[in-house]
Amino acid sequence: MRNHMFSAIILLFLCGCTIGPDYVKPTIETPSTWTVSYEAADNLVNTSWWQQFNDPVLDDLITTALADNLDIKAATARVDQFLGQYRTTRSEYFPQIGASASAYRQKDTETGLFPGDNDDYSSYQGALNASWEIDLWGRIRRSNEAAQAEVLASEAGRRTVLLTLVSNVANSYLTLRGLDRQLEIARETERAYAESLRIFNLRHDYGTVSQVEVSQVESEYEDARQAVPQLESLIAQQEHLLSVLLGSNPKSIKRGKTIDALTTPEIPADLPSELLEQRPDIIRAEQELIAANARIGVARSLYFPSVALTGSYGTASINSDDLFEGASAIWDIGGNVLAPIFTFGAIEGQVMASEAAQREALYRYQQSIIAGFRDVEDALVATTKGREALAAKGRRVNALQTYAKLASAQYEAGTTGYLQVLDANRSLFSGQLDYVQTQTAVLTSLVDIYRSMGGGWIDMADNGTRTAVEASEQEVAAQPATK
Repeated sequence: MRNHMFSAIILLFLCGCTIGPDYVKPTIETPSTWTVSYEAADNLVNTSWWQQFNDPVLDDLITTALADNLDIKAATARVDQFLGQYRTTRSEYFPQIGASASAYRQKDTETGLFPGDNDDYSSYQGALNASWEIDLWGRIRRSNEAAQAEVLASEAGRRTVLLTLVSNVANSYLTLRGLDRQLEIARETERAYAESLRIFNLRHDYGTVSQVEVSQVESEYEDARQAVPQLESLIAQQEHLLSVLLGSNPKSIKRGKTIDALTTPEIPADLPSELLEQRPDIIRAEQELIAANARIGVARSLYFPSVALTGSYGTASINSDDLFEGASAIWDIGGNVLAPIFTFGAIEGQVMASEAAQREALYRYQQSIIAGFRDVEDALVATTKGREALAAKGRRVNALQTYAKLASAQYEAGTTGYLQVLDANRSLFSGQLDYVQTQTAVLTSLVDIYRSMGGGWIDMADNGTRTAVEASEQEVAAQPATK
């Protein structure tokens, strides 16, 4: 009998199959106009690009964010959750072994099957129990395939958070330095108008200028003056944003190089589409597609019988002294088969839902790739056209500076009215602010190129995360315990 049972088990393994479709990577149409060699672009995006700005303060801010940002910590915890679920699912490959023990005292009813035989008695029992589901149709294999893909998807999600964090810290810092420069321009303009207003008030006192001209100067002075608190407010808000990214309460942010002193990384005009495969959001979308594809097999396996083997071995006695005697041994071995007959659409509904989820995941995967192409193209266009605009605005500022000097000289010579001087100064102030805003936009668009391409720099940042976390843990461990 035992030989027949083992033969049946072997036959079940040999006849087993995996239900559901195997995953096939979808074919995605990619742009044919990206002609830069892969090696050149790959080397470019596989560097710690933020270090190319040559600002140690920016490097320190990113290091701090990688160690302390709460979104990164939450994403890491989410990966651990999926790892735990994967271990649980993987355990179904193996027999589940447990132990049980019981001890109780009992008295039977006097009106039972054996009247008069109603003395109190004890019962003792201990056993090892085992159960094992045979993966005849591949349900467990598909479940593990889905769980593994979900782990990889959660890890890709964590790396997406890391990519976004580094990019946001860099962009926020560059924006902060741009606002700092605008504030310098506003304060310089305010001081210049304050001096002009002082001189015009003196001239008015001596009757050389009219009240109209004094009012015009005062108007320009107040216009420059009101820009200062506005920019100070924006700077404070930007510092608060950076503080949150650093995982701390709002605080003042240390400054490094001025925006004019920052080194601008060079980016080729085009990049190969193969690099998009390194984007963690695309990796995540594909892993979610793989998991959804495997879930179809899990749902379809419900149509078929499930086979499980069970067994136990132990000892039982009404006398504790005899519990470990050979005559008290008990054992059983067997199996059970569960098969659906009438489910009234329950299984069909699960299969339908899993197939629809797979289609949704496929569309999301395709959409993530299309969005990735758009991100890269937008960043490249913003950088290329932004540099062209910046050069033009630089020339405009130079022309406005010349215009302001000439207008002031002509006014002093009495050949023109002060309205022309005010127009020149007003245009110069606006042009200087506009130039810095475009300068900031160009720098942040460079960051967006690296963000949109993903690349090996994420591994470098990830290593920085681990190093920073380990250093932080060692620092905490080295601190003396408080009572």
